[in-house]
Amino acid sequence: MSFLIPAAYADVPAAAPAGSGFEWIFLVGFLAIFYLMIWRPQAKRAKEHKNLIGNLQKGDEIVTSGGIVGKVVKVADDFVVIEVSDSVELKFQKVAIVATLPKGTLKAI
Repeated sequence: MSFLIPAAYADVPAAAPAGSGFEWIFLVGFLAIFYLMIWRPQAKRAKEHKNLIGNLQKGDEIVTSGGIVGKVVKVADDFVVIEVSDSVELKFQKVAIVATLPKGTLKAI
């Protein structure tokens, strides 16, 4: 019965053509796109956030990542106390602060 099934022999692979450097162009292009579209903007955003957190002072009006708006009452190393209303103060980590608001924004709300 083996005469019905032909034998499959491995073929000798052809010699690979010498690299022309074309694949290096794709690699360099990919790395350039990765740097320009992902790494650089993320590093810029992180630097701006670090400056924002470092420049916090008492009296600044801020917004947290949870959307809570308040006025900074006390600044510590890693935490900030925020006055949300006349008698309510909340304690937040500095990294939870997303943005500062112009002075007088809380009165306008």
